[in-house]
Amino acid sequence: MRLEVVGVEGIPEVHADDDLAGLVVAACAAMPLDLVDGDVVVVSSKVVSKSLGLWADTQDRAAAVVAQTVRVVAERVVGDRVTRIVQATSGPVMAAAGVDASNTGGVDGLLLLPDDPDAEAARLRERLLVLTGLTRLGVVVSDTAGRPWRVGQTDFALGSAGVQVTDDLRGGVDADGAPLSVTSRAVADELAAAADLVKGKVSHVPAAVVRGSGWATEVVGAGARSLVRTGREDWFGLGRVEAVRSALGVPPGSPAALEDGIASVAPEVVAERVARAVRVALRGCPEAAVDVGPDHLRVQADSGYQLGVAVSRLRTALWGEGVEVAEPPEPAGLEVVLQLPVT
Repeated sequence: MRLEVVGVEGIPEVHADDDLAGLVVAACAAMPLDLVDGDVVVVSSKVVSKSLGLWADTQDRAAAVVAQTVRVVAERVVGDRVTRIVQATSGPVMAAAGVDASNTGGVDGLLLLPDDPDAEAARLRERLLVLTGLTRLGVVVSDTAGRPWRVGQTDFALGSAGVQVTDDLRGGVDADGAPLSVTSRAVADELAAAADLVKGKVSHVPAAVVRGSGWATEVVGAGARSLVRTGREDWFGLGRVEAVRSALGVPPGSPAALEDGIASVAPEVVAERVARAVRVALRGCPEAAVDVGPDHLRVQADSGYQLGVAVSRLRTALWGEGVEVAEPPEPAGLEVVLQLPVT
């Protein structure tokens, strides 16, 4: 197989109500680059949003993110603000719900992602088919996101139409004849990532043509939203810290999370993490009292039951903050002392 990826140069700044498909076709013709059956056109979500006029009605980025959020997955303090990883209304899990203030064409505003990226990909594809007379053309609307366990960002398929989004190899065999039971390639994401190598955030090339992939189809297809894992298939619905705090009644994105404090992306001393853990723990046992010493926590309560609840919640909250304490000693009356790690 030979794969060719060509950046579409010469697309002007896009504004609301512009014919985006027409701009792409005109730019291709000027290069010259004739679209052919089997091509996949990958277009940045930024220019799709601009053509739809998807500007936030507020300059408050945090408020715009909340409005575009289905649920919060994780949150961290970055400088003087809180950055949240969320499931966006557009479908995927990503930072800040895709709300963006970069490459706005000089407009002082916040761009939002389409609520239905697959529908926008389908509309763009239909218009391209009309303009070119082709019958087998794929469209991928791409966006950029980070990934768990990996450094850096890559482009992925936010929306798609006329593309086989996965190559399900389960039930087949590998090159050695061994059965394949889990392999299902995310083809639409791979096309988006390949296109990003010739597009870019600083080169004003918002579209690319991928030729020779073999993944364009004559039908609209399932769309990129089918790639989003939700419900029981989502093994990573919350971050590590957020999962622990949610179990203790302090879910991410809640007023309680802000009041008790949010972990920073920067290194933090043990004392800061301990103080946060104490605040979270005491939400579920206000009857208890905790005296924070330099190397210990002295926990007191009015009954053995309340003391047990407080100690259990404290150990759990501390573990969520990465501070592990040893098994507590037997209570001395209605008091337990937890030894903190030496730093």
